[in-house]
Parts: sequence; C-alpha cells; structure tokens
Amino acid sequence: MYIVTNRIRTKLGFAEKMAPRFTKPGPLQQMKGFVKVEVTLRQNVTEHDELHVNMYWETLEDFEAWKQSDAFREAHRGAKSQNENTESPMLGSEIVISKIVSSIERDTL
Repeated sequence: MYIVTNRIRTKLGFAEKMAPRFTKPGPLQQMKGFVKVEVTLRQNVTEHDELHVNMYWETLEDFEAWKQSDAFREAHRGAKSQNENTESPMLGSEIVISKIVSSIERDTL
C-alpha cells in the first residue's frame, strides 16, 4: 500500500477551513485501488498553516490512474475557478509518496 501526501502550505487561518474540501464524498471513492483520505493539520508551525492530505492507494498505478482521470481534472478545476477572483491562500505544496513497509494496528481482543 502507498500513501501519497500533498503537503500544502497556506496563509495562517486557512488550512482548517480548506480541510473538508479534500474529504467530500465523490468520484474518488469509486476509483480502483483507492483506500481512504486523511487530512491532518501540522502543529507547532507559527509562520504558516500546513495541511497534509494523505491519500492511501493499493498501488502506484491506481494513483496514477486517478491523476489521469476526468474526475481528477474536474476536482482540481473547481478549486482553480474558486480562486480566480480572489487571492489564493496557498503558499505552496509538495507531493511525497511513501510505501508502507511495516505497520501494526490496535489489538481488538
């Protein structure tokens, strides 16, 4: 399994408002290999906000198929059109791809 993390830096006060946009129900949930999305807000940063949008995928090929899909283009086009007439709160972003090589979960006994 893979985690694709988009580390998004925003102006102060904007990250928590933006977070729900990444977890709205939609076509992403129907994509082959999609597992889940988690959005976290980095703590102890004072100069900007930082969201980590963690997308879990069964394979990298499944993630690449999402990036090439019409659903991906539609999801990102909406975000761009919302910011056309206003200054964007985004300061930058970075994509980090990680492969899960070991994990443990809570014992349910």
